[in-house]
Amino acid sequence: MLKRAMVLMLVAFFVCACSNEGIAFKKAEQSYAIGEYYTASIHYKKSYSRTPPKDKAKRAVRAFKMGECYRRIGYTQKAMAAYANAVRYHVEDSTVYLHLARQQLKAGQYKQAAQNFNQYLEFDPGNELARSGLISCELGPQWKAKPNQYKVKKEAIFNSRRSDYSPMLVGDDADQLVLSSTRKEATGDDISGITGLKFGDLFFSRKNEQGKWQPVDVIEGEVNTEYDEGASCLSPDGKTMYFTRCSSDPDYPRYAEIWKSQRSDASWSKPTKCDISRDTLTSFAHPAVSPDGQWLYFVSDSPGGEGGLDIWRTRILDSGFGGMENLGRPINTAGDEMFPSFRPNGDLYFSSDGHPGMGGLDIFRAYEDSIRGLIVENQQFPLNSPMDDFGMTFEGVHHRGYFCSSRNDGKGWEHIFSFECPEILQTVTGWVYEKDGYELPAALVYMVGNDGTNLKLSVKGDGSFTQVLKPGVDYVFLGTCKGYLNVKNEIRVEESEESEEYTLQFPLPPINVPVLIDNIFYEFDRADLTPESTEALDKLVAMMNENPNITIELSAHCDYRGNDAYNQRLSQRRAESVVRYLIQHDVAKDRLTAVGYGESRPKVITKKLAETLMAGTPKVEVKENDTLTESYILSFKDNDAQEVLNALNRRTEFRVLRTTYGTTLNEYKPEEEEKKAAARKHDDEEEDGFIF
Repeated sequence: MLKRAMVLMLVAFFVCACSNEGIAFKKAEQSYAIGEYYTASIHYKKSYSRTPPKDKAKRAVRAFKMGECYRRIGYTQKAMAAYANAVRYHVEDSTVYLHLARQQLKAGQYKQAAQNFNQYLEFDPGNELARSGLISCELGPQWKAKPNQYKVKKEAIFNSRRSDYSPMLVGDDADQLVLSSTRKEATGDDISGITGLKFGDLFFSRKNEQGKWQPVDVIEGEVNTEYDEGASCLSPDGKTMYFTRCSSDPDYPRYAEIWKSQRSDASWSKPTKCDISRDTLTSFAHPAVSPDGQWLYFVSDSPGGEGGLDIWRTRILDSGFGGMENLGRPINTAGDEMFPSFRPNGDLYFSSDGHPGMGGLDIFRAYEDSIRGLIVENQQFPLNSPMDDFGMTFEGVHHRGYFCSSRNDGKGWEHIFSFECPEILQTVTGWVYEKDGYELPAALVYMVGNDGTNLKLSVKGDGSFTQVLKPGVDYVFLGTCKGYLNVKNEIRVEESEESEEYTLQFPLPPINVPVLIDNIFYEFDRADLTPESTEALDKLVAMMNENPNITIELSAHCDYRGNDAYNQRLSQRRAESVVRYLIQHDVAKDRLTAVGYGESRPKVITKKLAETLMAGTPKVEVKENDTLTESYILSFKDNDAQEVLNALNRRTEFRVLRTTYGTTLNEYKPEEEEKKAAARKHDDEEEDGFIF
């Protein structure tokens, strides 16, 4: 009886084990079907461990499925072990050799990987990924033995004990950084069935006044949710952020989507979904905006690609987005191309496991060559490693910034690294601002080179721009802004053995207010121009040539000291001296009107001028819109302060009369301009020196 009972117990145990194995396998299949690979791996492992070793067919399938899960969530070592078991149990799916070889490639096991690539090629001789993998087995060790000039460093300030990835530098001075992270501070407490980690959020860091990065904090605004927020990018004007979001559904597969948010002061608005396509069964992720702001690049598994995940693009329209375009070969391959980003010069950086490389995802640069066409080149070691490397972000035009990598992490989690590659870089930095005023963030700068360069550059919030230059090229820059006159600068870029930065200023004169002409000097108590005035006058000639459709009034002003009539006559003669100089330098006479205002138009203090005087020596306490009348100046007891203010009244200015000279609109009539100038002077005298 005892023996029979023991047999029955063993049978019951075996039946129970088989039943539990079947239940675990069924749960694994359900999780795998909706993309929850981490959860599926747990159930496949249970099913595998409960399957008798003699049942080789089942063990082979369970081991292979485990390998598929581990491969997808980046558990390289576990994936290799699972695929090796599948081979040991003679799994029927020959792709096990391809997948095992690619995991061995990520682990830097190049010899073993080559053996398994060759094994798979016996089944599929023309397979692109296997042949690319064999090339990688040769190149990887060579690149590692001869590192290039990249300097790579893990940045502890940005990293946590979980996964940190897809950094993005923002701000005019690249002094802010947005990154994605699954750290404990991320929203919610749920664990992702896809990765086994918390759902990711967008985080933020900025530099302090000493230029040091501050601890990472959650990004402000309404971007983060209980879902997964990931790889992000910023539009060139800094006003729109695009990012990846993956929602959760217990019954259906998860498809990544691209969302966008608008900047509102220091935070981000509630995001809206980007409807790139009506296909609801396609993923859209990893957004990147082209430097000109016209195209949104992204990653998708949409039909019509080259295989795996491809990089696509769509035109950004006021009404939404245009049609999808696949970038095609040579960028996309039969593998996965992901995480596109741009340098300001238009070079596209992306990561791929389809091109020959070091192992997993490698970083590549794609650029146009005038002779060879589109070139795709691996950035090699140490920027790349056998593990996954991706998510480049650049510090302006410089070849330095940040990226992420899963190197040296036993669990395959990503972390943020800095990089820098020495290069001889010649750049130009310019500032566009209102003459005697503040920066003009709405300005545009046209850049034309004799090599065919023809660019329209937007400026940053501080009115500045930075652009890379080519040696041996002559460039012309034209600063423009609505309501202002144009200003032109020219430079020639010489060959250099070290980096060099050119600096340009674009002080744009406003059209609707008088503009001070700096450094115009006259002989004492006379109207004769001194030699020191030549530089300023030549700039005025250049301004007239750069704005050929304007006519201007040249006006001279005196302080209150002296006889009123005498001051008026002296200022008239001085204005005429400036006009004569311009005419002698080929500025048309009918574009110029000379008016002497004497002391009838005292200077009105602008906000910018008030700041300058308050910070000067001597300090002169004035306010915006104060008018420098005689009584106002005499109210200052300090003689030095009085002299500063009197000097401001002694000035030469111009103001634009018309902007249609030489066109069919509003034909210029000199006699009418002279009458209007005389009337203005009479009105000013009646107004006792005040301007209303």
